[in-house]
Amino acid sequence: MNLNTRQEEQADIRENLGVRAYKLLKNDIIKGQFHPDEKLRMSILKERYDLGIGPLREALSQLVAEQLVVAISQRGYRVSPMSLAELHDIYDARAELEAMMLGLAIERGDDNWEADILARNYQLAKLSETHTPGSLLEVWDARHSQFHIALVCGCRSPQLMKVRDGLFDKVQRYRHVWLKETVFSSEALEKKRQEHAALVEVTLARRKEEAEKMMREHLMTPVPIITAVMQQQGTA
Repeated sequence: MNLNTRQEEQADIRENLGVRAYKLLKNDIIKGQFHPDEKLRMSILKERYDLGIGPLREALSQLVAEQLVVAISQRGYRVSPMSLAELHDIYDARAELEAMMLGLAIERGDDNWEADILARNYQLAKLSETHTPGSLLEVWDARHSQFHIALVCGCRSPQLMKVRDGLFDKVQRYRHVWLKETVFSSEALEKKRQEHAALVEVTLARRKEEAEKMMREHLMTPVPIITAVMQQQGTA
């Protein structure tokens, strides 16, 4: 093995470790394993993820860029704070963007787009299997995400989808607060099922203005719940 090949392999290993560190740490921040403003001590991160300082620093730098982590001069890193102002701003921006993209999808979507919406909604509504609370959360959230992607991907704009992904990343910490409060409730799940069914109906009927309004209202429903939880926990 020549020197260049060895160096390339070592670079690939470092990159893979950095990606692993990023995914694990981001997931734990989103799910509240680390609290807002909590200091991220390198010794604890090394032990928790069984990774070295290099990959962890790469991950932390990327999460600083995504505003999930704050770099403190000469004092390491902390989890970014959460606030009601940010909650309302992010949710409002996401609801407006998603409504606009749905309107474009109604104008541009074809038969395959319609079929995918129906399939994703069926999968989301069909959660009659036995799940533990943890697996129910994971399954519902994954299917819910795919359902909403199916609704808006008919807009046929990769650039808008990229902006949407960025907003979704920012809203994830707040969404998880809502998920933990509601997804285990059969009443809440049934309410969401009805909302999704109504959204599918107006979308496939190509009633653009009604669908856009419904989407905005649908995406803003978690905000009062998240607000109450944050106030109760003292994180607002």
